[in-house]
Amino acid sequence: MNRRPLLLGTALAAAAVLALSGCAGDPGSDAEPTGASDGPDYGLVQDGTLTACSDIPYPPFEFEGGDNGTGYTGFDIDLLAAIADKLGLEIAVQDVGFDALQSGTTLVSGTCDIGASAMTITEERKANIDFSDPYYDSLQSLLVPVGSDIKGISDLDGKIVGVQQGTTGENYAEENATGAQLLQLPSDGELWPAIQAGQIDAILQDQPVNIEHQKNDPGYVVVEEYNTDEQYGFAFAKGEKLELQDAVNTALGELRDDGTYQKIYDTYFSAE
Repeated sequence: MNRRPLLLGTALAAAAVLALSGCAGDPGSDAEPTGASDGPDYGLVQDGTLTACSDIPYPPFEFEGGDNGTGYTGFDIDLLAAIADKLGLEIAVQDVGFDALQSGTTLVSGTCDIGASAMTITEERKANIDFSDPYYDSLQSLLVPVGSDIKGISDLDGKIVGVQQGTTGENYAEENATGAQLLQLPSDGELWPAIQAGQIDAILQDQPVNIEHQKNDPGYVVVEEYNTDEQYGFAFAKGEKLELQDAVNTALGELRDDGTYQKIYDTYFSAE
């Protein structure tokens, strides 16, 4: 039996496969790159996914809901989802304690790539954390029940004031709420039920969060605001995510320029 035609056909088929493989791998071809390996190496916890750590709930910055696939939404989460989209990445969110996040412990452990939790940029935190460019300007504020005799910070002597531990609100209360008894709680998720139950007389924390409570419950009112020149930034493990930090800053600038940032901002703060 003459096998030459069969061998020739096999060789031609193999050559065709090799030629097609070469085209698929040609950087100059029209094929779109796929997979995380084709993009910049950001040292991500999970290839192709930007994993964020956040202390939830802290409305309007982060709370449960939304349709981005993470189970969470809010200003921080939506803005970070837009940044991830700019970088060609999916987004995932992990709920963590704020104190460990702001100290850098959670970030260094490799739990996530970025911290997104309404975190004020401070010199003390910069010792342990790298920050993105600022993305939000904030104030502190004092929330009390309607009808309270507390009209401002000078009325807090002898009162129990709730603050979130590890925050700039706690620092401000320690420095300015003379005579007050401070009750440090892990998050707004504990502060809000505490004031509703009458366990504390006031909450001193970030203005947007207290305004959100005031909007949702007419039984509470923000009686005073404090200009502390605070700016929020996304957080990174110190010295470990420099390429990702640069990419986030670039994407943040692009979102400001193309109007996406303002659209997200107006979704949550138009009433202000």
